[in-house]
Amino acid sequence: MEKKHYNTERMTSMYNDTTRLKEILSNNVNLNEFILELIKNMIETLLKAELTEFLKYEKYESKGRNSGNSRNGYYSRDYETKYGRIEDIQIPRDRNGEFEQQLLPPYKRRDSFLEDMIVAMYSRGVSTREIGKLIEKLYGQHYSAQTISNITEVAIEAIKKWHERKLKERYSVLYIDATSIKIRRDTVENEAVYFVIGVDEEGNREVLDYFIGAKETSEKWEDLLNGLKERGVQEVLLGVMDGLPGIEEAFLRVFPKADIQRCIVHIIRNSINMIRKKDIQEFTQDLRTIYQAPTLELAQIALEEVNRKWSKKYPRVMEKWLNNPYIFTYYKYPHSIRKAIYTTNWIERFNKELKRLIKSKEQFPNEEAAQKIIYYQVINYNDKWSQRALNGFKEAGEQLKEMFKERYQ
Repeated sequence: MEKKHYNTERMTSMYNDTTRLKEILSNNVNLNEFILELIKNMIETLLKAELTEFLKYEKYESKGRNSGNSRNGYYSRDYETKYGRIEDIQIPRDRNGEFEQQLLPPYKRRDSFLEDMIVAMYSRGVSTREIGKLIEKLYGQHYSAQTISNITEVAIEAIKKWHERKLKERYSVLYIDATSIKIRRDTVENEAVYFVIGVDEEGNREVLDYFIGAKETSEKWEDLLNGLKERGVQEVLLGVMDGLPGIEEAFLRVFPKADIQRCIVHIIRNSINMIRKKDIQEFTQDLRTIYQAPTLELAQIALEEVNRKWSKKYPRVMEKWLNNPYIFTYYKYPHSIRKAIYTTNWIERFNKELKRLIKSKEQFPNEEAAQKIIYYQVINYNDKWSQRALNGFKEAGEQLKEMFKERYQ
């Protein structure tokens, strides 16, 4: 009986929708209007079915008499969708006020598309005021900057859970890097954002954690790395980092069985800053003969040759290459992943995109605002990286497993 009645109601609704579509097409009316009507009809039909299921009897059915509860008209709501606003949706209610429909969550006035769009725009650096103006243009309703900010607040709890999530036990490589952003506390000042990016045995990459601190120090790095260990990271083969004083010692205190590789990109960048412009191209070409050499022995020979050529003109620069104990560590690792270790272009792209977003904000009003936009950027990149592993790790799989076994078992 109930099923037959519901099917009849649904068939009637479908007939009306088809009739309306013909009218719209023949009169050349905006098809978007029909889509909104169609969605509204579907919502209202499903809401009626929800109430019928709750009351356990159809409208006008005799078993509803003296049942203790009955239908009691409707109340209306508007609802934002990606197609526009649906106005005056008729939501049925019962006399006892016990019915709680599930289709449209209470107090929610828009579908998740709008919230997702707001979060996506915010994560791309669009200001809350600009988002509000765009939504007003699309939907004809104004959302204040504070309202947009409130919508993005859902991220705060997600950020907390993300910082506390369980991590894998082992990573072949940990890259640690930092950038700076402007944050207002009492005054506006530059503060460091610390990132740790892990690559597992299969070459899968992800930002494991980040931290906002006043100034980059090895002590703060050690705290962050200890946090990773508490969340599950126990075995690491290699840490890649820049030349911050004390950073290698801090890393080894947390992961004493790991190797250290000084980031080649940072060394090259620091070298170029000390080279005259007319010599940069020739000098960087010569440097490639060092770090792209096929073996450690050939790399050392290339370093000697480059030193002979440039040491008189740039002695301080060459000292940084000659007196660095962590410059050639990657030669201990399988040939197929060496390039992935010393070429960190993908990390540079991540940093560049983050800086672009940060620049669009100029300064953050507080740390919480900075946390949100960094978090969105991080999860976007983690999702992107999860779809493609770094080259060479698949071929090096067995060798890496053996290296883990030798050090940690």
